Amino acid sequence: MSTGKNGITYADAGVDIDAGNDLVERIKPAAKRTKRSGVMAGLGGFGALFDLKDAGYTDPILVAATDGVGTKLRIAIDTGYMDTVGIDLVAMCVNDLVCQGAEPLFFLDYFATGKLDTDSAARVIEGIAQGCVDSGCALIGGETAEMPGMYEDGDFDLAGFSVGAMERGTDLPTDVSEGDILLGLASNGVHSNGYSLVRKLVEVSGLSWDADCPWEEGTLGASLLKPTKLYVKPALSAIRSGGVHALAHITGGGLTENLPRVLPEGLGAEIDLSTWTLPGVFKWLAQTGGMSEAEMLKTFNCGIGMILAVAPDQLTSVQEALAECGEIPVTIGKVTSEGAMRYQGSLL
Repeated sequence: MSTGKNGITYADAGVDIDAGNDLVERIKPAAKRTKRSGVMAGLGGFGALFDLKDAGYTDPILVAATDGVGTKLRIAIDTGYMDTVGIDLVAMCVNDLVCQGAEPLFFLDYFATGKLDTDSAARVIEGIAQGCVDSGCALIGGETAEMPGMYEDGDFDLAGFSVGAMERGTDLPTDVSEGDILLGLASNGVHSNGYSLVRKLVEVSGLSWDADCPWEEGTLGASLLKPTKLYVKPALSAIRSGGVHALAHITGGGLTENLPRVLPEGLGAEIDLSTWTLPGVFKWLAQTGGMSEAEMLKTFNCGIGMILAVAPDQLTSVQEALAECGEIPVTIGKVTSEGAMRYQGSLL
């Protein structure tokens, strides 16, 4: 190897390999916490291996999902509070997987930034690891990309990728029928959708992120950064109890757009909006923007983050399974033969 004069280095171009190595070392304990049956190696390889047989599957079908956190990241960056957006990233992927009837098995992340801040990145990835622990999947790999000139100072973006599995013939939705009961599971707040509108409404309000929150204790920024709720464990418990015909994760498009995705052609749903109380954050958003109830229902989850369609004769067993996981399901409606979404009652 030549020992001549050292010229321009990668660090001079804005990429710090040593910082990337330091980050990997810092996050190894967090990733190790997520280990589960099926994981075959730790971080550091060119690829990650997973043994489906060791995970207990006989004739598995794989299910994959990918997502991001969206412009909720802007609030995390502006407030400096990075600790929970990683949970959001995991939740947006694994909550989708269980809607197909799959158990999330492993997760990979992609963290991209202009200049790597090891502490901020580690806090984000430690949040990802926590989301994996809480949903029973393993963080088995990822990528940290330092790309000078692509992002403003301090900015970053996240993407997540999760793979789950089910035994052949157990996929959802299945057998959704007229008369199925719709159970709603409460959300933690806005979750990770609609934040371009949320940020616009905060701008209209004139409040700063560190202002007192108008609907609860703490700051406005902290309240809006509450992480997306992880529904994996209660959803899987309900599925295994029998009688769950479908699950709908209420994300972008709200109740109006997401529930029809799991209903067969020709069937619809009737939802009674008076069966749950609209959380304070949504009341404030609606009042600040003068938003109609219809607009709220097709933009936000409005307090219901997951909906289950359940056979009436197995409703009690499903409710009990959910209760054992700490959920208090609310009967919000039923599947109908009218082929459309219908609302009765009022949220606002």
